Amino acid sequence: MNVSDKAKNAALNVIMNQALSYLEQDPETNIPKLMELVDRLMPEGWYSSQRNAIRNVVTDKNNNWFQLIMRLYELDPEVRKTFFRNFILNASLLGSATQNETVEREGCNVPWAILLDPTSACNLHCTGCWAAEYGNKLNLTLEEMDSIITQGKEMGTYMYIFTGGEPMVRKKDVLALCEKHSDCEFLAFTNGTLIDEAFCQDMLRVKNFVPAISLEGFEEANDGRRGGGVYEKVHRAMALLKSHGLPFGISTCYTSANWQDVSSEAYFDQIIDAGALFIWFFHYMPVGNGAVPALLPAPEQRTEMYRRIRAFRSSKPIFSLDFQNDAEYVGGCIAGGRRYLHINARGDVEPCVFIHYSNVNIRNCTLLEALKSPIFMAYHNNQPFNENMLRPCPMLENPEKLRAMVKETGAVSTDYEAPEAVDTLCDRTTPYADDWTPTADKLWEDSHRKK
Repeated sequence: MNVSDKAKNAALNVIMNQALSYLEQDPETNIPKLMELVDRLMPEGWYSSQRNAIRNVVTDKNNNWFQLIMRLYELDPEVRKTFFRNFILNASLLGSATQNETVEREGCNVPWAILLDPTSACNLHCTGCWAAEYGNKLNLTLEEMDSIITQGKEMGTYMYIFTGGEPMVRKKDVLALCEKHSDCEFLAFTNGTLIDEAFCQDMLRVKNFVPAISLEGFEEANDGRRGGGVYEKVHRAMALLKSHGLPFGISTCYTSANWQDVSSEAYFDQIIDAGALFIWFFHYMPVGNGAVPALLPAPEQRTEMYRRIRAFRSSKPIFSLDFQNDAEYVGGCIAGGRRYLHINARGDVEPCVFIHYSNVNIRNCTLLEALKSPIFMAYHNNQPFNENMLRPCPMLENPEKLRAMVKETGAVSTDYEAPEAVDTLCDRTTPYADDWTPTADKLWEDSHRKK
């Protein structure tokens, strides 16, 4: 970073601090006023469509997005200001600029977010999960995770997401990383059962940690997989977080068995009332020896998920993301470092958290070298994997693409439980891809005809 860039970044920090202070005084009144100021200062035509969309939100107090913004002002003020600085300024504005520079210089993908498994251990023993048997053997050290984050920041990556296993098994080290890298935003996918009063106080202290709590649906479905009493513990954790003004969201995997419950208005209203600010939906992925293809949603079930989530996105004060059906907003598959990558608890650097093939281990290479490894460059050179953004994935909807990339690059299986040949995996997903294609093509055509 040169002197000019440092000066620009310093100026943006000053502007951000001034804007946040102004909003804190009276957000409901001052948010529309701030948008008016932005309109006056921005050159004519710059980001006009985005500005129009934001203006429509902030000038209509009945709009669900305006209501969501107001919910942010129920959070602890210092946590909220830290989130705005780290997520909006560092990760999304300044960070993205550095990422783009690195992409142009190095000729490879550079991620907006890095997913890390601090451990493969878990305090629960969920049905069908490998962690109970294999979990206690694998861990990234604190020093390794610190090095990954340090390298990532040099490339412009300021968003880090802990997965597992259960990341909270390593809560002491997670908090140490949050504290040391105070300019980053951290999120963790967690079962929520290890969130207590002491951890809430730690979150208030570090200010840059957000849990995404896993829920399978309502109590019967959730505890049927995770064990009796877990649903109640999760709701206790959410109540604690809400009472301390701490941000959190929900992570939900939808399957052929639970899709109706988790896409219902009752489910949305329940998690909003509990205090969740976002919900991240994930399509079931039939990976590994324990895969159950019968849990893959049928085309009509996935279609209904697509429609319901989008309907609630325009009516409920919660930010909802559909990992599989929202690819059009990010230009297709985001794996392979294009927007994110995954490093497991053994150090294997994987293009995707759901697809376990790699050429490299972070213990033997730098982050940049991993991004230039054969499997990552195959992702870089082949994305998007389909022009229909409702068929984004090289495993689930375009298995011939994953099969070819793994074989051509010599990537090996990094599955924790047992190595899985790419042919075995792709043979399992091919019938799903064939079934989904006609529906996806019609949905895609219809949605673009309306535009």
